[in-house]
Amino acid sequence: MKARLGCRATGATIGAVLLALAAGPLSAASAAGQAQQAGQAQQAERAEAPDGKSGLVMVLDSSGSMADDDGTGRTRMESARTAVGTVVDALPDGFPTGLRVYGADRPKGCTDTRLARPVQPLDRAAMKQAVGAVRPKGDTPIGLSLQKAAQDLPRRADGAIGTRTILLVSDGEDNCGSPQPCEVAEQLSKNGVGLRIDTVGFQVRGAARQQLECIAKAGNGRYYDAPDAKALARQLQRSAQLSADGYRFRGKPVEGALKRDAAPALVPGQYLDTIGPGEQRYYAVDLDAESTVDFSATAVPQPGAAVDTFDVLRTSIVYGTDSSCGTSTERFFQKEGATPLTSAVARIRSEKGTDGCDKEGRYWLVVERESKKGSDAARWPLELTYGVEKPLAKDVTPAQSQPEYGEGDKDALLPTGDPRDVTGGTGFNDAKELGQGVWRDKVLPSQTLWYKVPVGWGQQLRYDVEFANEPTVAGSASVWSYGATQVFTPDRAPVGGGTGEFSPQSIYNGRPMALEMGTVPVAWTNRHESSPNVVPVHTRGGFYIAVTLGAKAAEIAENPHIGVVVRVAVLGDELAGPQHDAPALAKETHKQGDSAARADSEGAAGAGWTGTAAAAAAGGAVVLIAILVLVLVRRRSATGTAADTATRTDTATRTDTGTDTTRRSA
Repeated sequence: MKARLGCRATGATIGAVLLALAAGPLSAASAAGQAQQAGQAQQAERAEAPDGKSGLVMVLDSSGSMADDDGTGRTRMESARTAVGTVVDALPDGFPTGLRVYGADRPKGCTDTRLARPVQPLDRAAMKQAVGAVRPKGDTPIGLSLQKAAQDLPRRADGAIGTRTILLVSDGEDNCGSPQPCEVAEQLSKNGVGLRIDTVGFQVRGAARQQLECIAKAGNGRYYDAPDAKALARQLQRSAQLSADGYRFRGKPVEGALKRDAAPALVPGQYLDTIGPGEQRYYAVDLDAESTVDFSATAVPQPGAAVDTFDVLRTSIVYGTDSSCGTSTERFFQKEGATPLTSAVARIRSEKGTDGCDKEGRYWLVVERESKKGSDAARWPLELTYGVEKPLAKDVTPAQSQPEYGEGDKDALLPTGDPRDVTGGTGFNDAKELGQGVWRDKVLPSQTLWYKVPVGWGQQLRYDVEFANEPTVAGSASVWSYGATQVFTPDRAPVGGGTGEFSPQSIYNGRPMALEMGTVPVAWTNRHESSPNVVPVHTRGGFYIAVTLGAKAAEIAENPHIGVVVRVAVLGDELAGPQHDAPALAKETHKQGDSAARADSEGAAGAGWTGTAAAAAAGGAVVLIAILVLVLVRRRSATGTAADTATRTDTATRTDTGTDTTRRSA
């Protein structure tokens, strides 16, 4: 019997059940203080020790025009100092951060650029002191400053992949002419894997804005518009935090060959490579005749970098001279900006064992990238997984396949109750483990958050993602972005899109929006089904949830982050193994603690998602958005640890059956 877990608000009814409730005499200052404390706690949880591969250097315009009034009675430089202070307060402890200034030392001169604070583990007081000492004076040598800033960043060790960011803040265009800033940005982006150049235009328009937009596009980054001091602070924070929260890579360095005869031989494991536009990368593997072989490739462009709707990442497994054992094609299906893109494919022995790929011998794993004109031309970091699933024992009869969503369809009832705070990971490797319940996080424009949910034999994952109602900036009524989600199997195979049951993406304009997603029940025999959304769901383990907010949300929302709520249910009893008539495992009771892992979120009559608090401009009441739903929640947490009959070595990917399938990215 599958669990029915209470009432939930669907995307269609969220607007009807949201109520604005006065929260009492909580002052705007008090609310801001609480929000800052919560943000710092989240950043501390997400931060990792500096690894020498990542870093941020802010390049601050200190030319004469920064002494002008910004419209509030303060100079632009005074507002910039405040904004930089906000950024360094929000960055994780120890994140390598530096400051370069130009136009700060002489009234005239196109060589006037210097490193005011080297890129080293973050010292907040020293950074604030450095920017506080800057006085606007001179010219605007942007091109030269970008060249120098790239040299300021940590050098990338052989095989190491990290996010190195130049964050340029300017109130005007380069007035030196040589070197040309856009040409410098393009050259730097081609020469440095993991390098991005973001630009923030402070009260700019016309040619100055066009130049800053050009620099960001050529530099694999984003342009952020800041028409006032508040916008400057939030846009700086967004860019800096994207750098600090860059995808955490893991794997052994490998260099795929452009032709199969030179391909490096892989053993099961996880690897790191890079891939350029129009390239194919070949890797050789030696396979037996019976095992399932899973292969995945995750491309990680710089967040928000220029991509086309139909840019492609494709994985294939080939045998002999012309035999394809499976191909999977993934596309972005949006053109706001790049997000991580994962393609996965598998070699599955046919039921009769007589197909062309049911042979022992040498095979090739292939990754291919196709990019349209105008898309990001940089090399993309590539994280590869190659895993092998041994066949079931000869005397084991597997359970019947489960190709239907059943009670896990779009009308499934999900948990309610007050959300518990959680901080999503940066990628597959540090995805935050969640149990059944209601979870609350914050996401940046261009960012993808990652979670992992344990799902056993016979169980299915079902979840909703709700994007918060956010105060919007003036003039953003005609701007539209998107929210998206995707679910991946333990082998990193994307499932859930294109079924007609779930839609992985929807428009976001600052108003509440919800997405529904899930999988069919986990069954060993699913690998022999035909549906590309069923085939991969063939082994138990940690299923990954990715939640993405589109890049253009930076033009909509007034707050740096946007609230999200994830409602997670694991439906069905966990079975002891993949075999026919496997008994259900005994249920265990888990206390609800601080850890998100395998915990329940209970509440007989919870208030649901409280959403985002919006403080009135002059100390008004805080408005809380609540979904009022009366429910009874059935508590369950299945955590069986019985050994599977099927043994696996290393995790890898999604299974296809020799067909070319196309999916959306998260």
